[in-house]
Amino acid sequence: MWRGLRIALATLVALIAWTVFVAAGTYEGWWRPMPAPPGDTAAFAAAAKARYAAESKGNIALALLVHGKVAGTYFASHGKPVDGDTLFQVASMSKWVTAFGVMALVEQHRIDLDTPVSHYLKRWHLPPSPFDNNAVTVRRLLSHTAGLTDDLGYLGFAPGQKLQTLPQSLTRTGDPMPGRSGLVRVGQPAGSWRYSGGGFAMLQLTIEDVAGEDFNTYMRRTVLAPLGMKESTFVAPDPAHLATFYGTDGKPAIHYKFTALAAASLYTSLNDMTRFVQAQLPGAHGVVTPQTLALMRTPVARVAGIPIWGLGTILYTGNGAGGFIVGHDGNNYPAINTTARLDPATGDGIVMLSTGNPTLASAIGADWTWWHTGHVDTMAMVIESQATLEIFGAGAIVILLAAILVGWRGRRRAE
Repeated sequence: MWRGLRIALATLVALIAWTVFVAAGTYEGWWRPMPAPPGDTAAFAAAAKARYAAESKGNIALALLVHGKVAGTYFASHGKPVDGDTLFQVASMSKWVTAFGVMALVEQHRIDLDTPVSHYLKRWHLPPSPFDNNAVTVRRLLSHTAGLTDDLGYLGFAPGQKLQTLPQSLTRTGDPMPGRSGLVRVGQPAGSWRYSGGGFAMLQLTIEDVAGEDFNTYMRRTVLAPLGMKESTFVAPDPAHLATFYGTDGKPAIHYKFTALAAASLYTSLNDMTRFVQAQLPGAHGVVTPQTLALMRTPVARVAGIPIWGLGTILYTGNGAGGFIVGHDGNNYPAINTTARLDPATGDGIVMLSTGNPTLASAIGADWTWWHTGHVDTMAMVIESQATLEIFGAGAIVILLAAILVGWRGRRRAE
């Protein structure tokens, strides 16, 4: 019996040690290859081109920034050509741009970050909940810490489908991603991070009710036009300027449209999105003050003690200068994937818009963060979680088989 207990204890210790090893290795990038020599922008661009060629049958528009200036661009498509002015639908990257529209109202003292959002809403209110609806503030909506449990994920409406009104969508979303309830409600205490597209739909309604105009008009007047993003829009653009949507099979795919514009519906070009990123650099003319930019990059949400989210802004990893690599990714059906990442301390960054592969832009963005900082970012760990689980599972099986073998041999000897 004692031998069995010793084997069980040793197995448990080995499993714990293996878990720590895999977690540390993933976080530190022990088995992650460097895509290019540090500082070699041309080599990184070549690696990104090669990855697109190998992994996508769609299209790509890519820009690399060095010290705030465009150091290189790359465009490719398996069909209709794309260039710097071609419009892509950028999915959840819309949230990052929306956050600047919210913060402009904060600077005007028309919205307070810590006032319950219900104070501003006129056409819809959160349903009753056993949790505190008054804890749903603008600050918490921007950082996905309001206790909302919708987990949206908007799929969008196919051509011919009638779009919901925004209050209808907030009551029960008609276009949730598979497996999502479509109900926007407070389902847990506020404070912990849980991604919520419904929260940004609430912010869209807040902007409209406070500003007294439709969301797209407000965003074009307040954010897009002042930054020179003349072609960008949250509603359907001129089809002649729109990139073809490709599925993973390389065939043209459905162009979905959205009621939740703030969460998923920005159409923008590589040139326009690059202007948006450059406007956040020190000394640039932006739509909010440097103090507000710093606030947006201040950690609000943490997972396992790691800061991951500010106000509408993903904090990918530390930049080695007391701040973070900041930006946002976007992912939606059929195979839309986008990313924009910036190191505010150096002005270096990456912007990538693509269709045809649902993870390619995020993966190349994660490669850029690793190449630029030597740190694995939060998005990379999400993208590679399946591979991490496979590594852990393989090691755990070996440990368990070894324990079984040792126990079996011990019994044979005892006999």
